Amino acid sequence: MDVEVRSTSGSGGGTLPVPIYRRRSNAYYRFTQQNLPACKPVLTPGLVITIFLLTGVIFIPIGLMALRASQSVVEIVYRYDTDCIHESFRSNKVAYIKDRSISKNCTQFLKVQKHMKAPIYIYYQLDNYYQNHRRYVKSRSDRQLLHGLKYNDISSCQPEESNNGLPIVPCGLIAWSLFNDTYTFSRETAELKVNRKNIAWKSDREHKFGKDVYPFNFQNGTLVGGGKLNPNVPLSEQEDLIVWMRTAALPSFRKLYGRIEVDLEAGELLSVKFVNNYNTYSFGGKKKLVLSTSGWLGGKNDFLGVAYIAVGCCCIFISLLFMLLHVRNSRIFFGKYH
Repeated sequence: MDVEVRSTSGSGGGTLPVPIYRRRSNAYYRFTQQNLPACKPVLTPGLVITIFLLTGVIFIPIGLMALRASQSVVEIVYRYDTDCIHESFRSNKVAYIKDRSISKNCTQFLKVQKHMKAPIYIYYQLDNYYQNHRRYVKSRSDRQLLHGLKYNDISSCQPEESNNGLPIVPCGLIAWSLFNDTYTFSRETAELKVNRKNIAWKSDREHKFGKDVYPFNFQNGTLVGGGKLNPNVPLSEQEDLIVWMRTAALPSFRKLYGRIEVDLEAGELLSVKFVNNYNTYSFGGKKKLVLSTSGWLGGKNDFLGVAYIAVGCCCIFISLLFMLLHVRNSRIFFGKYH
Protein backbone atom coordinates (compact mmCIF):
# COMPACT_ATOMS: atom_id res chain seq x y z
CA MET A 1 0.00 0.00 0.00
CA ASP A 2 1.21 3.54 -0.87
CA VAL A 3 1.80 5.47 2.34
CA GLU A 4 3.11 8.86 3.25
CA VAL A 5 5.34 9.27 6.34
CA ARG A 6 4.49 12.37 8.37
CA SER A 7 6.26 13.69 11.46
CA THR A 8 4.22 13.88 14.65
CA SER A 9 4.89 15.42 18.06
CA GLY A 10 4.20 12.28 20.11
CA SER A 11 5.94 11.19 23.31
CA GLY A 12 8.41 9.01 21.45
CA GLY A 13 9.14 11.65 18.76
CA GLY A 14 8.65 9.01 16.02
CA THR A 15 6.65 8.98 12.80
CA LEU A 16 3.24 7.62 11.95
CA PRO A 17 2.28 6.28 8.51
CA VAL A 18 -0.78 8.03 6.97
CA PRO A 19 -2.44 6.25 4.03
CA ILE A 20 -2.61 8.42 0.89
CA TYR A 21 -6.08 7.15 -0.02
CA ARG A 22 -7.36 8.63 3.26
CA ARG A 23 -6.09 12.07 2.27
CA ARG A 24 -7.63 11.69 -1.18
CA SER A 25 -10.92 10.67 0.39
CA ASN A 26 -10.79 13.70 2.63
CA ALA A 27 -10.12 16.01 -0.36
CA TYR A 28 -12.99 14.43 -2.31
CA TYR A 29 -15.29 14.93 0.68
CA ARG A 30 -14.30 18.60 0.97
CA PHE A 31 -14.88 19.10 -2.76
CA THR A 32 -18.31 17.46 -2.84
CA GLN A 33 -19.39 19.31 0.30
CA GLN A 34 -18.07 22.61 -1.07
CA ASN A 35 -15.67 23.08 1.82
CA LEU A 36 -12.77 24.09 -0.43
CA PRO A 37 -11.60 27.71 -0.49
CA ALA A 38 -13.68 29.67 -3.02
CA CYS A 39 -14.22 33.21 -4.19
CA LYS A 40 -17.78 34.35 -3.68
CA PRO A 41 -18.42 37.84 -5.12
CA VAL A 42 -20.66 40.16 -3.15
CA LEU A 43 -23.24 41.41 -5.64
CA THR A 44 -23.89 44.88 -4.33
CA PRO A 45 -26.30 47.16 -6.24
CA GLY A 46 -23.41 49.29 -7.46
CA LEU A 47 -21.53 46.26 -8.84
CA VAL A 48 -24.57 44.89 -10.66
CA ILE A 49 -25.38 48.27 -12.20
CA THR A 50 -21.76 48.68 -13.33
CA ILE A 51 -21.65 45.21 -14.92
CA PHE A 52 -24.84 45.78 -16.93
CA LEU A 53 -23.72 49.26 -17.96
CA LEU A 54 -20.29 48.06 -19.15
CA THR A 55 -21.87 45.16 -21.04
CA GLY A 56 -24.15 47.55 -22.89
CA VAL A 57 -21.34 50.00 -23.64
CA ILE A 58 -19.21 47.17 -25.11
CA PHE A 59 -21.96 45.33 -27.02
CA ILE A 60 -23.52 48.30 -28.83
CA PRO A 61 -20.32 49.41 -30.69
CA ILE A 62 -19.59 45.79 -31.63
CA GLY A 63 -23.13 45.44 -32.98
CA LEU A 64 -22.84 48.66 -34.98
CA MET A 65 -19.56 47.50 -36.55
CA ALA A 66 -21.04 44.09 -37.42
CA LEU A 67 -24.16 45.71 -38.88
CA ARG A 68 -22.08 48.11 -40.95
CA ALA A 69 -19.93 45.23 -42.25
CA SER A 70 -23.06 43.32 -43.22
CA GLN A 71 -24.65 46.28 -44.99
CA SER A 72 -21.45 46.92 -46.96
CA VAL A 73 -21.95 43.54 -48.66
CA VAL A 74 -23.61 43.90 -52.07
CA GLU A 75 -26.11 41.23 -53.09
CA ILE A 76 -28.20 40.51 -56.17
CA VAL A 77 -30.98 37.99 -55.53
CA TYR A 78 -33.11 36.86 -58.45
CA ARG A 79 -35.83 34.21 -58.44
CA TYR A 80 -35.85 32.51 -61.82
CA ASP A 81 -37.99 29.39 -61.42
CA THR A 82 -41.16 31.21 -62.52
CA ASP A 83 -39.67 33.56 -65.12
CA CYS A 84 -37.88 30.69 -66.89
CA ILE A 85 -41.09 28.88 -67.82
CA HIS A 86 -42.91 29.62 -71.05
CA GLU A 87 -46.31 31.19 -70.50
CA SER A 88 -48.10 28.24 -72.07
CA PHE A 89 -46.71 25.92 -69.36
CA ARG A 90 -47.17 28.13 -66.30
CA SER A 91 -50.45 26.42 -65.44
CA ASN A 92 -48.69 23.03 -65.42
CA LYS A 93 -45.09 23.55 -64.34
CA VAL A 94 -44.52 19.90 -63.37
CA ALA A 95 -45.32 18.72 -66.90
CA TYR A 96 -42.91 21.31 -68.28
CA ILE A 97 -39.96 20.30 -66.10
CA LYS A 98 -40.50 16.56 -66.71
CA ASP A 99 -40.75 16.85 -70.50
CA ARG A 100 -37.22 16.35 -71.81
CA SER A 101 -38.18 17.36 -75.33
CA ILE A 102 -38.74 20.98 -74.23
CA SER A 103 -35.72 23.27 -74.09
CA LYS A 104 -34.95 24.46 -70.57
CA ASN A 105 -32.73 27.34 -71.69
CA CYS A 106 -33.66 30.79 -70.48
CA THR A 107 -31.91 34.17 -70.67
CA GLN A 108 -32.52 36.99 -68.20
CA PHE A 109 -30.84 40.33 -67.56
CA LEU A 110 -29.66 41.54 -64.14
CA LYS A 111 -28.63 45.11 -63.41
CA VAL A 112 -25.76 45.75 -61.00
CA GLN A 113 -26.98 48.42 -58.58
CA LYS A 114 -23.68 49.02 -56.74
CA HIS A 115 -20.02 48.39 -57.42
CA MET A 116 -19.19 44.75 -56.66
CA LYS A 117 -15.59 44.01 -55.82
CA ALA A 118 -14.10 40.64 -56.77
CA PRO A 119 -14.33 37.87 -55.81
CA ILE A 120 -18.08 37.76 -56.40
CA TYR A 121 -19.62 34.57 -55.03
CA ILE A 122 -22.34 32.79 -56.97
CA TYR A 123 -24.87 30.82 -54.94
CA TYR A 124 -28.03 28.93 -55.75
CA GLN A 125 -30.73 29.25 -53.13
CA LEU A 126 -33.50 26.72 -52.57
CA ASP A 127 -36.58 27.46 -50.47
CA ASN A 128 -39.05 24.97 -49.01
CA TYR A 129 -36.51 22.18 -49.57
CA TYR A 130 -36.10 19.95 -46.52
CA GLN A 131 -32.63 18.47 -46.78
CA ASN A 132 -32.87 17.82 -43.03
CA HIS A 133 -35.60 15.19 -43.43
CA ARG A 134 -34.57 12.14 -41.40
CA ARG A 135 -34.96 9.58 -44.19
CA TYR A 136 -33.21 11.84 -46.69
CA VAL A 137 -30.25 12.56 -44.39
CA LYS A 138 -29.73 8.86 -43.61
CA SER A 139 -29.84 7.77 -47.27
CA ARG A 140 -26.07 7.83 -47.92
CA SER A 141 -22.93 5.81 -47.26
CA ASP A 142 -19.91 7.80 -46.14
CA ARG A 143 -17.68 4.73 -46.34
CA GLN A 144 -18.70 4.08 -49.92
CA LEU A 145 -17.90 7.70 -50.82
CA LEU A 146 -14.39 7.10 -49.48
CA HIS A 147 -13.75 3.50 -50.59
CA GLY A 148 -16.11 3.02 -53.56
CA LEU A 149 -17.00 -0.51 -54.68
CA LYS A 150 -14.63 -1.96 -52.08
CA TYR A 151 -17.31 -1.27 -49.48
CA ASN A 152 -20.35 -3.50 -49.97
CA ASP A 153 -22.68 -2.67 -47.08
CA ILE A 154 -24.85 0.04 -48.63
CA SER A 155 -28.17 -0.84 -46.99
CA SER A 156 -28.30 2.66 -45.51
CA CYS A 157 -28.69 4.07 -49.05
CA GLN A 158 -32.20 2.75 -49.58
CA PRO A 159 -34.10 3.22 -51.83
CA GLU A 160 -31.21 4.21 -54.17
CA GLU A 161 -28.64 1.57 -53.28
CA SER A 162 -28.62 -0.50 -56.47
CA ASN A 163 -29.99 -0.69 -60.01
CA ASN A 164 -30.32 -3.77 -62.23
CA GLY A 165 -28.56 -5.82 -59.55
CA LEU A 166 -25.48 -3.59 -59.50
CA PRO A 167 -24.49 -1.14 -56.77
CA ILE A 168 -24.75 2.60 -57.36
CA VAL A 169 -21.77 4.86 -56.66
CA PRO A 170 -22.50 7.28 -55.05
CA CYS A 171 -25.61 5.73 -53.58
CA GLY A 172 -28.48 7.27 -51.66
CA LEU A 173 -31.15 9.91 -52.09
CA ILE A 174 -28.84 12.85 -51.43
CA ALA A 175 -26.55 12.07 -54.36
CA TRP A 176 -29.53 11.00 -56.51
CA SER A 177 -31.15 14.45 -56.06
CA LEU A 178 -28.01 16.40 -57.05
CA PHE A 179 -28.77 19.98 -58.12
CA ASN A 180 -28.18 20.39 -61.86
CA ASP A 181 -29.20 23.89 -62.95
CA THR A 182 -26.37 25.79 -64.68
CA TYR A 183 -25.61 29.49 -65.13
CA THR A 184 -23.58 31.33 -67.79
CA PHE A 185 -22.78 35.02 -67.35
CA SER A 186 -22.00 37.61 -70.02
CA ARG A 187 -21.14 41.31 -69.83
CA GLU A 188 -21.89 43.16 -73.07
CA THR A 189 -20.52 40.65 -75.61
CA ALA A 190 -17.85 39.03 -73.43
CA GLU A 191 -18.56 35.94 -71.37
CA LEU A 192 -17.52 36.12 -67.73
CA LYS A 193 -15.41 33.22 -66.56
CA VAL A 194 -16.77 31.41 -63.52
CA ASN A 195 -14.19 29.70 -61.31
CA ARG A 196 -15.72 26.49 -59.98
CA LYS A 197 -12.62 25.17 -58.24
CA ASN A 198 -12.20 25.08 -54.46
CA ILE A 199 -15.89 25.64 -53.78
CA ALA A 200 -16.03 22.67 -51.40
CA TRP A 201 -14.36 22.31 -48.02
CA LYS A 202 -10.76 21.12 -48.26
CA SER A 203 -11.35 18.57 -45.48
CA ASP A 204 -14.24 17.06 -47.45
CA ARG A 205 -12.22 16.80 -50.65
CA GLU A 206 -9.22 15.19 -48.99
CA HIS A 207 -10.74 12.98 -46.29
CA LYS A 208 -14.38 12.18 -47.15
CA PHE A 209 -14.38 11.51 -50.90
CA GLY A 210 -12.02 8.97 -52.41
CA LYS A 211 -9.38 10.00 -54.92
CA ASP A 212 -9.72 6.64 -56.67
CA VAL A 213 -13.51 6.34 -56.40
CA TYR A 214 -15.42 6.92 -59.64
CA PRO A 215 -19.18 7.15 -60.30
CA PHE A 216 -20.65 3.80 -61.26
CA ASN A 217 -24.17 2.92 -62.44
CA PHE A 218 -25.29 6.41 -61.39
CA GLN A 219 -28.63 7.81 -62.67
CA ASN A 220 -29.10 4.78 -64.94
CA GLY A 221 -32.54 3.86 -63.60
CA THR A 222 -35.94 4.68 -65.02
CA LEU A 223 -36.47 7.43 -62.45
CA VAL A 224 -33.75 10.06 -62.78
CA GLY A 225 -33.43 12.43 -59.85
CA GLY A 226 -31.06 15.33 -60.45
CA GLY A 227 -27.76 15.82 -62.18
CA LYS A 228 -25.41 13.24 -63.63
CA LEU A 229 -21.71 12.78 -62.85
CA ASN A 230 -18.72 12.31 -65.13
CA PRO A 231 -17.72 8.64 -64.73
CA ASN A 232 -14.10 9.48 -65.62
CA VAL A 233 -13.59 12.00 -62.80
CA PRO A 234 -13.03 10.82 -59.20
CA LEU A 235 -15.51 11.90 -56.54
CA SER A 236 -12.85 13.98 -54.76
CA GLU A 237 -12.75 16.30 -57.80
CA GLN A 238 -16.51 16.54 -58.37
CA GLU A 239 -17.02 19.54 -56.14
CA ASP A 240 -20.67 20.11 -57.10
CA LEU A 241 -21.44 16.77 -55.51
CA ILE A 242 -19.29 17.46 -52.45
CA VAL A 243 -21.05 20.78 -51.82
CA TRP A 244 -24.47 19.17 -52.29
CA MET A 245 -23.72 16.24 -49.97
CA ARG A 246 -23.16 18.61 -47.03
CA THR A 247 -26.86 18.81 -46.17
CA ALA A 248 -28.49 21.98 -44.90
CA ALA A 249 -30.16 22.26 -41.50
CA LEU A 250 -32.95 24.64 -42.59
CA PRO A 251 -35.51 24.44 -45.43
CA SER A 252 -34.13 27.64 -46.99
CA PHE A 253 -30.43 27.43 -47.81
CA ARG A 254 -27.70 28.57 -50.17
CA LYS A 255 -24.90 26.53 -51.68
CA LEU A 256 -21.82 27.85 -53.44
CA TYR A 257 -21.81 27.46 -57.23
CA GLY A 258 -18.65 29.35 -58.18
CA ARG A 259 -16.86 32.71 -58.21
CA ILE A 260 -16.55 35.61 -60.64
CA GLU A 261 -13.05 37.01 -60.22
CA VAL A 262 -13.47 40.41 -61.88
CA ASP A 263 -15.13 43.56 -60.54
CA LEU A 264 -18.62 44.54 -61.66
CA GLU A 265 -19.36 48.26 -61.95
CA ALA A 266 -22.59 49.96 -60.91
CA GLY A 267 -25.08 50.24 -63.75
CA GLU A 268 -23.69 47.30 -65.75
CA LEU A 269 -26.16 44.87 -67.28
CA LEU A 270 -25.43 41.17 -66.89
CA SER A 271 -26.87 38.61 -69.24
CA VAL A 272 -27.50 35.32 -67.46
CA LYS A 273 -28.26 32.15 -69.35
CA PHE A 274 -30.10 29.65 -67.15
CA VAL A 275 -30.54 25.96 -67.83
CA ASN A 276 -33.63 25.29 -65.73
CA ASN A 277 -33.33 21.52 -65.20
CA TYR A 278 -34.01 21.01 -61.49
CA ASN A 279 -37.53 20.08 -60.43
CA THR A 280 -38.73 22.09 -57.44
CA TYR A 281 -42.26 22.48 -58.83
CA SER A 282 -43.50 19.11 -57.55
CA PHE A 283 -43.27 20.26 -53.92
CA GLY A 284 -43.73 24.03 -54.24
CA GLY A 285 -40.04 24.90 -53.91
CA LYS A 286 -38.34 28.07 -55.11
CA LYS A 287 -35.04 28.60 -56.90
CA LYS A 288 -32.98 31.77 -56.72
CA LEU A 289 -29.67 32.95 -58.09
CA VAL A 290 -27.54 34.97 -55.66
CA LEU A 291 -24.51 37.10 -56.50
CA SER A 292 -22.74 38.40 -53.41
CA THR A 293 -19.55 40.09 -52.31
CA SER A 294 -18.06 39.43 -48.88
CA GLY A 295 -16.81 41.48 -45.95
CA TRP A 296 -14.59 40.82 -42.95
CA LEU A 297 -17.53 38.99 -41.33
CA GLY A 298 -18.38 36.98 -44.42
CA GLY A 299 -21.64 37.35 -46.35
CA LYS A 300 -24.65 39.55 -45.73
CA ASN A 301 -26.24 38.74 -42.38
CA ASP A 302 -27.76 41.50 -40.24
CA PHE A 303 -28.73 39.14 -37.41
CA LEU A 304 -25.39 39.25 -35.55
CA GLY A 305 -25.25 43.04 -35.50
CA VAL A 306 -28.90 43.43 -34.52
CA ALA A 307 -28.49 40.83 -31.76
CA TYR A 308 -25.48 42.64 -30.24
CA ILE A 309 -27.28 46.00 -30.36
CA ALA A 310 -30.44 44.54 -28.84
CA VAL A 311 -28.54 42.89 -25.98
CA GLY A 312 -26.53 46.06 -25.37
CA CYS A 313 -29.66 48.24 -25.25
CA CYS A 314 -31.37 45.80 -22.87
CA CYS A 315 -28.34 45.84 -20.55
CA ILE A 316 -28.23 49.64 -20.46
CA PHE A 317 -31.99 49.80 -19.83
CA ILE A 318 -31.70 47.30 -16.97
CA SER A 319 -28.75 49.21 -15.47
CA LEU A 320 -30.73 52.48 -15.55
CA LEU A 321 -33.77 50.76 -14.05
CA PHE A 322 -31.68 49.26 -11.24
CA MET A 323 -30.05 52.65 -10.66
CA LEU A 324 -33.44 54.38 -10.26
CA LEU A 325 -34.69 51.66 -7.92
CA HIS A 326 -31.49 51.83 -5.90
CA VAL A 327 -31.67 55.63 -5.54
CA ARG A 328 -35.38 55.50 -4.69
CA ASN A 329 -34.96 52.78 -2.06
CA SER A 330 -31.96 54.59 -0.56
CA ARG A 331 -34.03 57.77 -0.14
CA ILE A 332 -36.84 55.82 1.52
CA PHE A 333 -34.34 54.14 3.87
CA PHE A 334 -32.61 57.36 4.88
CA GLY A 335 -35.93 59.25 5.20
CA LYS A 336 -37.28 56.57 7.53
CA TYR A 337 -34.30 56.23 9.88
CA HIS A 338 -32.85 59.72 9.82
